Amino acid sequence: MIEGHGDDIYRYEGIRMNFSSNIYAQADLSELEAHLCRHIGCIRSYPEPPSHTLERLLAQQQGISPDEVLVTNGATDAIYLIAQAFRNRRTYQVFPPTFSEYEDACHLFGYEEHDQADLCWLCNPNNPTGEVLLPSQVQALAARHALLVLDQSYEHYTLSPLLTPQQAVAAGNILQLHSMTKQYAIPGLRLGYVVAASPLITHLRHHSRPWAVNALAVEAAKWLLTHHTSLSSSPLSSSLIPSLSAYLQETHRLQTLLRSLDGIGVADTQTNFFLCAIECATAAELKEYLARHHGILIRDASNFRGLTPHHFRIATQSPGENDALVAAIALFLQQR
Repeated sequence: MIEGHGDDIYRYEGIRMNFSSNIYAQADLSELEAHLCRHIGCIRSYPEPPSHTLERLLAQQQGISPDEVLVTNGATDAIYLIAQAFRNRRTYQVFPPTFSEYEDACHLFGYEEHDQADLCWLCNPNNPTGEVLLPSQVQALAARHALLVLDQSYEHYTLSPLLTPQQAVAAGNILQLHSMTKQYAIPGLRLGYVVAASPLITHLRHHSRPWAVNALAVEAAKWLLTHHTSLSSSPLSSSLIPSLSAYLQETHRLQTLLRSLDGIGVADTQTNFFLCAIECATAAELKEYLARHHGILIRDASNFRGLTPHHFRIATQSPGENDALVAAIALFLQQR
């Protein structure tokens, strides 16, 4: 795992607005927090060694079998588990710029990169670009590889059609990753799960460790699945996060404002996050200025393979925060 992921708020003091993580930072988690306070006693006992109860609940809501679901300690935990479990495949392929942990996990377990790899990794929607491939494109890619790891961690932040869990299971060679961390805006609680055909899930279970997901995280997941919009539709319509269509409209407004600034390039997106590039400085310089002088945190995207020192990524927040970000960047540009 490399240094330099988003949400490195621990490096700074006085951050008031966080654009660096691809999550809506203003989600109302008060009911969940109250529930966890009432059930804090669960930490006195071990959780289920495999999280079968949660897996059954996920399977029921997704319309698949429990033996086609494996709960993990976040999607990143699933990435490393997959790389370990299928290391006999030996070769991998990624499509940069994309999430760096795919390559890090493959390097850890001795894979080599190859265009005709056995194991292919696809982030869809893609981090950091916000691009989305259609289900037919994903299925065509899967047909060219022995295994396709399909990371849909940001599936609830786009209106574009995506491959369904049922389609992933039917494919037989797709390992579909889901992130409850992203879905419910709870990055401090590591929660994810893999959906795949039963033989693939069984193989992963042979390599998974007991008690991988803590009791408090499992309790949170059960409450969220019970009290908020089901997984068959976007939970962004719940009280946690504003409606997805309105949120993406605000993303478009923010992009328009940023494009009005001379020296800032803004890439298109199909999600709530997108790439920008600054001409007169590096992304690192802009990030430090915004953090130290305005309490605003952005993501320096220069460490994504295929990007430059001028690239940064932001995720749309509230209208007031978005206006403050644009104003702060404008001040930085005036000083250059």
